[in-house]
Amino acid sequence: MARNRWAARVWAIVLGAILVSGEAEARQVAGVQMPDTLTLEGRRMSLAHMELHERFFFKVYVWSLYLEQVPRKKSEAIETNCLKRLHFRFLRKVSKAQLVDAFRDGLSSNAAMRSAPMRENLERLLSSLRDVNEEGDLVITYVPEGGLHVAGSASGGLSIPGKPFADALFTSWLAMHPIFPP
Repeated sequence: MARNRWAARVWAIVLGAILVSGEAEARQVAGVQMPDTLTLEGRRMSLAHMELHERFFFKVYVWSLYLEQVPRKKSEAIETNCLKRLHFRFLRKVSKAQLVDAFRDGLSSNAAMRSAPMRENLERLLSSLRDVNEEGDLVITYVPEGGLHVAGSASGGLSIPGKPFADALFTSWLAMHPIFPP
């Protein structure tokens, strides 16, 4: 019995420490709250940008960009071989067809996506997408030496090795959303 009380006290102390240390700053856009920092594979990433995407006055999603090294310009954001993450939180139901169309439109202007290997990777990415409900997520993370990883309820999950496809995807995204100086 004394052991159970001791274990309960230890658990309360540990939980309290987690809650106190876990009170990281966060940002909020359109009711979506994202932490200012994330830790992935023992490395710290910072929230570089967060923005609402609307279509015809409808709130569709909030996207967040996390980077291990916050750059001074767009080229640094692409070229640096560090952790990068695009996180989409959907504010309404979006079909797989809508997601596929949006990715095709967004990546079509990137010349790097026209090579056969890049088109194959794009098709793999598109085939991994799923219908997503309100409050669903799509998380696209580049991990050095690990490639691009796609996760969340809007995807069946996917890994694409290497940096070239990740670079092309982030280049296209940052070209459409110029948050850093060129």
